[in-house]
Amino acid sequence: MTLTAGVGDPARSGSALRTGTQQSGSGVADPARSGAAPRTGTQQPGAGAANPARPAAALLTDSRLTDSRHAAPGLGHPTHPTVPPAAQRPGGPWAAWSPCSPQECLPAAPTTGWWRMVRRATVLLGVLVLALLAVPPAASAGPRALGPVLRALHRAVLRGAGVRLVVRGGPLAPPDGRGALVVADHTSWIDIPALGAIGPVTMLAKREVRDWPLIGTLGARVGTVFVHREGLSRLPATVATVTGALRSGALVGVFPEATTWCGAVGGDYRRAPFQSAIDASVPVRPVTITLSTPDGRPTTAAAFVGGQTLGDTIGRVLRLPGLVCEVRVGDLVEPGDDDRRTLARRACEHVRRTGPVPGVRSGRG
Repeated sequence: MTLTAGVGDPARSGSALRTGTQQSGSGVADPARSGAAPRTGTQQPGAGAANPARPAAALLTDSRLTDSRHAAPGLGHPTHPTVPPAAQRPGGPWAAWSPCSPQECLPAAPTTGWWRMVRRATVLLGVLVLALLAVPPAASAGPRALGPVLRALHRAVLRGAGVRLVVRGGPLAPPDGRGALVVADHTSWIDIPALGAIGPVTMLAKREVRDWPLIGTLGARVGTVFVHREGLSRLPATVATVTGALRSGALVGVFPEATTWCGAVGGDYRRAPFQSAIDASVPVRPVTITLSTPDGRPTTAAAFVGGQTLGDTIGRVLRLPGLVCEVRVGDLVEPGDDDRRTLARRACEHVRRTGPVPGVRSGRG
């Protein structure tokens, strides 16, 4: 299940583009990928190596999740330690794919009281109604009016869902006013309001999202770029559209994995969206998004994977006692003389790099 929009890049070979059940994110798919890349995150004190004898659900709710992100290349994830070659994946090498599934990757999470869940659902419904009323006139008034409205709405979504937002690092936009390609790993629907809450980000999304009731309409009004993930012939036009937005000074958000993974392990980055940054001569802004329980343990409980519907994963988040969403804004990555392969690799390394980022801004939503 994903809002992710991935479009294969035919210029590449040996592809490892994902196929299978799609998640929620946005990314322009790029086929010449292989294997899954363990994600990195801030190391938890006392976290030991994952014990394969333990149930998968237990592995994904404690500090061992952090260790699985630090696993050496090739060690993989306790529930899917190996990834088939691109040519052997369902749908072939050009389709978006993830090995994650609810059965393997979602823990048996504790639940909050029914009254709190109902209250959260009511708040989210109210935010949606408010968005339908506020976004059209704000969009008509221009970016300066629309930006603050969208940030407030995204923060309200997080707050209403019981998610506390913690932002580490500076603003998303470059200080010189240029646009930037904002890239992050993609785990949950929460990733989108988390980015939107800290900056006016124009997201890429799969074309199917445009047909979703209300959400598709709102996305179109705020400038979301809808792309055909499987339409390779449309890739040059998509790259050109993103390039134009970046040249105009926009922040364009992309999930280069092209689909959601559970968060304990991540996929390789598609290269195609990075061509837009090169063509527009703008930097890449790497962002690391980490979801954890209120007591600080990384968790996959909010992951949007496998056969889940959007309603399933939203309901699961609403039933949780609470979540903390930490957004770490990394240093700008300038393209320089890089080709898109090198730029994608550098961006991925920055997103999954461990270590603190100076400056903390925290708030409910």
